[in-house]
Amino acid sequence: MAQARRETGAPIYLHPLDQPLYDSVAAQAAAFGVPWEEQPPPDLDLVPGENPSFGGSEFEVVFTPGHAPGHVMFVSTSEPVAIVGDVVFAGSIGRTDLPYGDYRVLMESIRNEVLTLPDETVLYTGHGPETTAGHERVTNPFLIPVYGGELV
Repeated sequence: MAQARRETGAPIYLHPLDQPLYDSVAAQAAAFGVPWEEQPPPDLDLVPGENPSFGGSEFEVVFTPGHAPGHVMFVSTSEPVAIVGDVVFAGSIGRTDLPYGDYRVLMESIRNEVLTLPDETVLYTGHGPETTAGHERVTNPFLIPVYGGELV
């Protein structure tokens, strides 16, 4: 983030509940042998009810904890698009075995926030290919009971 800030001047947004994770990134990077430089402090709180604009589009901030305590997704206010990060993936869900992860909370976020989006909503995930809310609702083995998942 420090390099992105230097090169673009872009502000750093962070949900307040993720501050402990942000503060411990250097230690996490060291544990995995990843080089890391000191990060600038966040400029603004990223909280539900705010509608940031970027790339010429406006997005609603939606609170989706579970993978991380302050995880949010961005739902377009004009197009059937959501940037969901590490909440749900094509055929999978976000990890909850890392510090501060919570499986039960993640599943509530998916049930209440992701799967309530219209079927055609394109989900841009933190890793892997894009998918849609409708596709995940009927095929994701973590979400549908026929494959042992918890949600209907």
